[in-house]
Amino acid sequence: MTHLTLEQLVQLREPGLEPGVSSLRAHLAECPQCQAEASRLDQRSARLRALPALRPARDHWSALERQFKVERRWRLVRRVSWIGLAAAAGFAVMFAIRAARSPSGPSKQIAIDEAKARSQQLEQLIQSYNPDARVTDGRTVRVAGELEDRIALLDQQLAAASRLDPRGRDAQLLGLWRQRVGLLNALVDVHMTRANAVGY
Repeated sequence: MTHLTLEQLVQLREPGLEPGVSSLRAHLAECPQCQAEASRLDQRSARLRALPALRPARDHWSALERQFKVERRWRLVRRVSWIGLAAAAGFAVMFAIRAARSPSGPSKQIAIDEAKARSQQLEQLIQSYNPDARVTDGRTVRVAGELEDRIALLDQQLAAASRLDPRGRDAQLLGLWRQRVGLLNALVDVHMTRANAVGY
């Protein structure tokens, strides 16, 4: 004998007679096992109805919405302030670099003196290396000779620039001394690396 399913027992509790429900009612009236299951279903339903009704909590959306808007506004203010600070720092760095590249007045003379000192240091380094006493390959000799020729030409330009009018002289001298330091750096690289890594 097949017993009633839970769905069929629930269907029997609903009002109205659907087709086929009468046979289910007849089975329920005769089957003690299905009657016991229907009784347990009624008890569960009664216990569920006895539970206290839960009321929803107060509506906090308006307070949460205000808090969300305030936090969003502060995030926007912080983001804009950080962007402003970053832009200001970028401008400050750009102006500092520009000022360092084109010094004026006494700072030009300081930059010239620094370039002269660096030039002397590099010349002493080359002399301490003593390239004339070392065996070098033909490429190293050729590249070093070309760099030395360019340095000699710069020395002539420096001598000519030192006789110019003082107003335009410092800027030209600074540029020439910086070129001389760059060429001496290249010459040091040639002697130290034997022209292998020089992109001349």
